[in-house]
Amino acid sequence: MRVLVTEDDENMRVSVEISMRGAGFAVDVAADLPEADEALSVNSYDCAVFDRILPAGDALRYVERLRRSGWSVPVLFLTGQSGVGDRVAGLAWGDDYLVKPFAMAELVVRVRSLCRRGGPAPTPVLRWQDVELDTGRHEARRGGVPLTLTGKEFRILERLLAADGEPVPRAELIAAAWDELVEPTSNVLDVAVRQLRGKLGPPPVLHTLRGFGHQLRPPS
Repeated sequence: MRVLVTEDDENMRVSVEISMRGAGFAVDVAADLPEADEALSVNSYDCAVFDRILPAGDALRYVERLRRSGWSVPVLFLTGQSGVGDRVAGLAWGDDYLVKPFAMAELVVRVRSLCRRGGPAPTPVLRWQDVELDTGRHEARRGGVPLTLTGKEFRILERLLAADGEPVPRAELIAAAWDELVEPTSNVLDVAVRQLRGKLGPPPVLHTLRGFGHQLRPPS
C-alpha cells in the first residue's frame, strides 16, 4: 500500500514517515501542496494524509478541488483544529480526521483502513501451483508448508501471484514493495528475490528474466 504524506512540520513529517514505513507502507512525503501536486501527477496512491494548514493554503480547499475533478483517493486530514465545525468541514471532503497530538499507532490503523476502503477488495487468497498467499491473514505457504516472509517479500510474491505466471517487470515489483526513493537500478529487488527464492525452496519456480523482471514458472 502506497501513501502520500503532506506535512510542513519537518519533525512531524519524519515521525509519520518512519511510523508508516515501519508498519509496511510505501511512503512518499511532501512539505507543501506544490510538492503534493507533483507527487500526485506521477504516482498512484492508496491513501493521502494532509496537514490541514500548509504554507500554500488550506489542504481542505486543495482536496475539494481535486474531488470536484474526479479524484477519489481516500484522504485523512491531520490538524490542530478540534472544533466541531472544523471536523465537519474536514469530513465533507476527506474521509477521516485526526486531531494533533495523536498516537502514531492510531494513525497507522486509520490509514490502513482507508487504503482498504479506497480500492476494490483484494482476492483474500491467491494461489498458483502449490504456492498460496492469504492476503487477509498475511500468511504464505508452499505445498501446505508455512513460509516466513518479510513484508517486502510478501508484496513481491503477491504481485507475482496476481500475474498468474505472466512476466512482471522490475519496475512493477519495486513499486509494489518500495517507494519512489528506491532507484530502479539498485539491487534491493535482486536481494529480496534471492531471499524469496530460497524460502520458496525446491523445485525452483521463481525465475529471473534478465533485463526485464521476474516470473513464476512451473517446475521443469
